[in-house]
Amino acid sequence: MKISLPEPKFNDNKSLRECIWERESIRAFKEKEVELEKLSALLWAVQGKKGRKRTVPSAGATYPLEIHVLIKNKGLFHYDIQRHELELIKEERNLSRSLSEAALNQYFIEEAPLNIIISAKYERTCNRYGKRGIRYVYIEIGHAAQNLHLMATSLNLGSVPVGAFQDNLVKSVLELPLDLDPLYIIPIGYPK
Repeated sequence: MKISLPEPKFNDNKSLRECIWERESIRAFKEKEVELEKLSALLWAVQGKKGRKRTVPSAGATYPLEIHVLIKNKGLFHYDIQRHELELIKEERNLSRSLSEAALNQYFIEEAPLNIIISAKYERTCNRYGKRGIRYVYIEIGHAAQNLHLMATSLNLGSVPVGAFQDNLVKSVLELPLDLDPLYIIPIGYPK
């Protein structure tokens, strides 16, 4: 199953300065789905296309990041950056609970209507830059995550960056390929 995402709309009235000021880590979410239009804007901010480039800088345009979206009670989707669409990878109702358990039982991961998981294929960057490519991947994920948090703030959504998890368990829960390493889990939703 594929979900075509609407073109992102940029009609929010918050300035970048306001978003930076208002952004904070939110760990309590309402039981309310995030609208497809807002999900579209979030995904565009984290790794979307703008012409031949993307919304975040990437060393040598190697683009090592892959984005997965866990939609509560629906399943796990892969974000196809080229087509700006979601592809269902795994349909399972309790996947949010399993992800929360793999992330040291951080309950808000299970509570969030969305979890965006950012992973990296290091070889894309390291094939070009050697070991220094690892540093470039970490720099890029920082850019991507900050874009995501600021976009969430502009859409009146809450988010929190989570780096505390058991890598192999997260990889197993999401059934990620061996060459794809999860680096961030970012729960998103309407703040309580």
